[in-house]
Amino acid sequence: MKTVTIYTDGACSGNPGPGGWGAILEYRGVEKELSGGEKSTTNNRMELTAVIKALQALKEPCTVELYSDSKYVIDALEKGWAASWRKKGWIKSDKKPALNPDLWETLLTLVETHDVHYHWVKGHASNPKNNRCDELAVSEWKKLKG
Repeated sequence: MKTVTIYTDGACSGNPGPGGWGAILEYRGVEKELSGGEKSTTNNRMELTAVIKALQALKEPCTVELYSDSKYVIDALEKGWAASWRKKGWIKSDKKPALNPDLWETLLTLVETHDVHYHWVKGHASNPKNNRCDELAVSEWKKLKG
């Protein structure tokens, strides 16, 4: 199985507001940048979308080293929270509805296709690829704000 490294980030101007996402896929030293945005969204939706779009770009099942500065995304996947929400009809342990079930459903299906290893990185810090994803995401929401 191929090993692909993915970095992702999402950003929003206001929450909700115009948002953007960015991703970098790296395989054997070759990088591909992806980005996009939405006129009215939330930061968490953009964080999820970045991971979804990056995984959708893979043409076959892969081992994925996923790096994100979103605790929301990393913890919900790594600790099994999102899978639990799905089993309970998108209800969290506090009996409140889980947010973004449409995106979580898509993402859970994608991570079941791949062997994904999760890595949380501190945002806006010393990881140049995470910082580049942030630049991509911010440039996307800026296009929508103008």
